[in-house]
Amino acid sequence: MEPHKHTQAVLNRTSRAIGHLNAVKKMIEDGRDCSEVLIQLAAVKSEIVNIGKVILKDHLEHCISDAVKNNDETAISALNKAIDQLL
Repeated sequence: MEPHKHTQAVLNRTSRAIGHLNAVKKMIEDGRDCSEVLIQLAAVKSEIVNIGKVILKDHLEHCISDAVKNNDETAISALNKAIDQLL
């Protein structure tokens, strides 16, 4: 399977989110102020949501476009299930 157009961007964003989450863990271990931890958690959450958006757009442009052309209802059903779980 060939990589999608935004694979590297998704990997980079994922690495950044992991780094932020590790920083949150360290903040908690160090007993940092709860409001600071919450702000960092919000940044992690935002990054994860943005990763999901990029993957969804990529999936629509490639996989679902092909599925519609080929009348592949299984792929469309799988997308609907994934969207429900994502949201």
